Formats: sequence, C-alpha cells, structure tokens
Amino acid sequence: MSSRNARFQVWQALLGNRNKRQRAGEFLVQGVRPISVAVERGWPIRALIYDADRPMSRWAQDLLREQRGAERVGMAADLLAELGEKEESAPEVIAVMEMPADDLDRIHVDQDFLGVVFDRPTGPGNIGSIIRSADAFGADGLIVTGHAADVYDPKSVRASTGSIFALPSVRVPSQREVMEWVAKRRTEGVPIVVVGTDEHGTVDLYDHDLTQPTLLLIGNETSGLSAAWKDLADQLVRIPMTGSASSLNAANAATAVLSEAARQRAHSSKTDAAGNA
Repeated sequence: MSSRNARFQVWQALLGNRNKRQRAGEFLVQGVRPISVAVERGWPIRALIYDADRPMSRWAQDLLREQRGAERVGMAADLLAELGEKEESAPEVIAVMEMPADDLDRIHVDQDFLGVVFDRPTGPGNIGSIIRSADAFGADGLIVTGHAADVYDPKSVRASTGSIFALPSVRVPSQREVMEWVAKRRTEGVPIVVVGTDEHGTVDLYDHDLTQPTLLLIGNETSGLSAAWKDLADQLVRIPMTGSASSLNAANAATAVLSEAARQRAHSSKTDAAGNA
C-alpha cells in the first residue's frame, strides 16, 4: 500500500476517533512487547501491517508466519510512520486488534479477588498506567465507569506497555452495573469489600485489611470519587502523606494502594505458610 486510500484512512481514524474504533471493534497496537503479550494471551489479530521495503527481524517474520488468520498488508514506510504516530521512523509492525466485549464476567473473581474501578477518568494515559500497575501487583481486572476516556485510545494502549492484553479492562456506563455484578458475586459466596480512596477517608490505608476480596475505587483526576461512589463504598481509606502535596494523581494513588494490597497479601501468605509448617 503506497497511497492514503480508503483502507488507510479507516485505520488512521482508529487512532483518533473513539466512535469509529467502537463501530469497527478494532484498535491499533505497535511495539514488540505489546504485540507479543497479545499473541501470548490469545487476542484475535485482524491484520498485520508491515514495512513493505524493509528487511524484517526474526520476531516479525515469526509473527507473520504464525498468525495465519491475520491479513498481511505491506505498506510504504511514510504511511506506516503515520499509523505509528511517529515522525521519524516507522514501527516494524502494527497490529489491528479485535476489541473484546465489555463484559464484567471477563474478570475472574475468587476469594483472593482484587479489582480496580476508575471512575470517569479524563486522561487515557492514566488509564493505561493504572492497567500496568494493576497487572504488576496481581489485580484481576479494571473497570472504567461513567463518561470517560477510552481504554483503547492509543495513549492508554501505549501507557499500559502490553498489560492491557493481560488484565481484563471493561467499560460500563455507571455504578449500577458494577454494584449489580458485585451483588451477584456476593451471593455466589465471595464477600467483596468495596474500598474507596479519598483524602478525607476515615481509615489510613495501612490500617485497612486488603487481604479480603477487594474492589478498589479510584476517582476522577480532578474531582476525585463521586458522591454516589462514596455512598456505595464499604470503607473510605486515605493515603497518609507527610510532604507539602495535598494529594496524589489518580495513577500514583492507585499504584500506592495496589502495592499495599500486594504487600499485605504476601505477608498473609507467609504467615499462613509458617503457621502450617
């Protein structure tokens, strides 16, 4: 492909137009690690776009050979650079990925459940950063609620550094869908505790038991948790801070809470193991 034909324009629109991504059920991904994680996790690849004139690395050769169900499209380097949103050099391969359904049942729930709700985020980069942290600290999934930036925005996909393919990330309209899902899980025997983060929380983060099945609530970057989510939370916790900063940004706050949850759970496992020895 050497011209900005209709096919190219469709793919280009996926970068900046959320509605077109949603209608097509597709989004673009670049980079060895993100594409490799997607392949490892079995995500459907609809097309692989590559530089038609550039010798391919062994990784790219293997990818194109093994992904037999994906369409292969050779493209001029300058056009590939546009799709890769790079001014100087084109990525070696861009994958056109199939978007999964926004189904909360994609998120696995058991007695060790740890999930994150990000309410009305405005920055797609923050979504990707929280996905990355949630994956790193062993969470089971991310739920994005309300009028929000898009999980599949290129900035979110890049910020997740491939974790978007390892961690189920689901978009829902409101708190109602989440709480109905939580109620169903509770009736099935998993006593999920809904824990909100708020600078005016009544309990310090380190004093709250995060070894229980837990759904963490992270609020909007500017206004924090909505009044509705505060009312629905079983507990509001605050992150103790001693410096001059009055608050953390959403991604940093989520990382702090997830890290503490992972620490508590690791300590609990060691204590249980010692007690059973």
